[in-house]
Amino acid sequence: MSIVKKIEIDGQMVAFKASAAIPRIYRLKFQRDIYKDLRALEKSVGKGNEESSNLDLFSLEMFENIAFVMAKHAEPSIPDTPEEWLDGFNTFSIYQVLPQLIELWGLNVKTDVEAKKNFVRQSVK
Repeated sequence: MSIVKKIEIDGQMVAFKASAAIPRIYRLKFQRDIYKDLRALEKSVGKGNEESSNLDLFSLEMFENIAFVMAKHAEPSIPDTPEEWLDGFNTFSIYQVLPQLIELWGLNVKTDVEAKKNFVRQSVK
């Protein structure tokens, strides 16, 4: 099961897709764990404003990579690298987009947990 959400970036509606495939795609493309990276980003962004944020350049790159993977998963026709994809936008605020991506990922994880609970209940009967 997957969840798709459109988020406005630089005046464009961009589709992002969260599914069980995302951790694997992210790991294969960037050799990193998306769960750890999302958790670190969530802590770094603080309350969602620049003043309380601890975002550094590495955090920004993690955000760009996660956003790219989720966008590419939703729309395979986008460019094949984060750099090419980002080149299609002017500057935009990570503080507006990241919380929505974290929410999307949380909805996907919650859906997976609920599906597993229901499967276990049905299997036990």
